[in-house]
Amino acid sequence: MTTPTPGRLRPRRTRRTPAMRRLTAQTRLHPADLVLPLFVREGLDAPRPITSMPGVQQHTRDSLRREATRAAEAGLGGVMLFGVPAHRDALGTGATDPDGVLNVAIADVVAEVGDALVVQADLCLDEFTDHGHCGVLTPQGVVDNDATLERYAAMALAQAEAGAHLLGLSGMMDGQTAAVRDALDTAGHHEVAVLAYAAKYASAFYGPFREAVESQLDGDRRTYQMDPANRREAAREVATDIAEGADVVMVKPAMSYLDVLADVAATATVPVWAYQVSGEYAMIEAASAQGWIGRRGAVTESVLSIRRAGADAVLTYWATELAGWLAEER
Repeated sequence: MTTPTPGRLRPRRTRRTPAMRRLTAQTRLHPADLVLPLFVREGLDAPRPITSMPGVQQHTRDSLRREATRAAEAGLGGVMLFGVPAHRDALGTGATDPDGVLNVAIADVVAEVGDALVVQADLCLDEFTDHGHCGVLTPQGVVDNDATLERYAAMALAQAEAGAHLLGLSGMMDGQTAAVRDALDTAGHHEVAVLAYAAKYASAFYGPFREAVESQLDGDRRTYQMDPANRREAAREVATDIAEGADVVMVKPAMSYLDVLADVAATATVPVWAYQVSGEYAMIEAASAQGWIGRRGAVTESVLSIRRAGADAVLTYWATELAGWLAEER
């Protein structure tokens, strides 16, 4: 005969009904904790689908404004803008051109949604360079850290003057947070916040993103992005960025680095965000398209796991759709 479990040892009691599970949930999702990445491409006359990211598009200026409005109406926390220029060069001069695609897009979205969203912009040169690296190259083809910082400072001023609320420093150059914060403060842009991609790994999960931005990269970024083998190193990177003035720090990718995310969340003195990257998105979309997993459940669980690991906010390409599902459940 099976011995009954003592009454005091029945944790299933708190799982018995949907209402009980909801009341005892230890992690919750809310639209305000979600940020939607958006791509805008120069020269398009209609949105262009991204093949490896079903449901995601390169936007025109008009469709970008409409998508930002949808995001605001859904109650999202913000949008992160990426620009795809028609022309590139070695220094990524399009990144600092006031009439460049990203700076124009920032101004468009701020004019459209005002303060209803935190309008964020990617601050990196990779979309704008003809070699696809995140920085300026030496004649030997090596990324020059300090020359790159000068370009980042100029890019920060261009984005701040376009109206960005927050700048996403994703290049992983040493000293980038200090260089950008100093440039902003010297120019009087004290109110513009800085998001440091503090623990950004050289991941295989960025592949679809490179299609989205039409990356020109031939090679890899392992000399400046973090080694996937390293966990403790993230603490050093995060502490450095916070000391240099980061208002928020990021772990990227999210799902393969939940251990790193939990470590950072346990020690950081500023908000901690995580980026559910293009490869994570593509895998779930591909598996659900084959009928191998349930799409809505997998999407929701994946974002919930990132929040559970300690992310205060999550950048995800499902942000607007997920916000709609959350509204249905309320």
